[in-house]
Amino acid sequence: MSVDSASALILLWRETIINKQPEVEINQKIRDREIRLIGEDGEQLGIMSADAANKIADERNLDLVKISPQAKPPVCKLMDYSKYKFEKSKKEKEAKKNQKQNELKKIWLSMTIDRHDLETKARAAAKFCAAGSKVEVSIRMKGRQQAHAKLGVEVMHDFYSIIEDVCSIEKAPATEGRNILMIIAPKK
Repeated sequence: MSVDSASALILLWRETIINKQPEVEINQKIRDREIRLIGEDGEQLGIMSADAANKIADERNLDLVKISPQAKPPVCKLMDYSKYKFEKSKKEKEAKKNQKQNELKKIWLSMTIDRHDLETKARAAAKFCAAGSKVEVSIRMKGRQQAHAKLGVEVMHDFYSIIEDVCSIEKAPATEGRNILMIIAPKK
């Protein structure tokens, strides 16, 4: 295989795999013999040739856009294509903006944490839950603390007892290696 044919195959691959969005056929790119034409306000204009539909689109200063290529005959619509693309991208941006991403906040405790520090961390976790985020609470055991993992689980239960009116346990405290993990979520 020569270098030119290999580069041609790569270009073909890019066009088919990477650019998965099918190109919309507009105006002169529509080459079908017959099409079903729909006006700009939704009325059926009938079945005609693509050239006749392009003439109608030119008379009305609109674009001819193929909206349903699989239909027999293909369905085309008269519209202002640039305005349609702009409004579509505007709607996609608005939908993306309205999506709320649930973040997983993290709070680290220690097995020897004092009561006041525990309450301070619990207030922070309650704020996160009130904002709608999940919270991963973890304790890293050091040295001899690994032999007394039950004490760490008790610290977790004390932590949860402070915030149980705001949050619920999604994943109970469990020892995973040197860590004790618990995930809490906002109450429904």
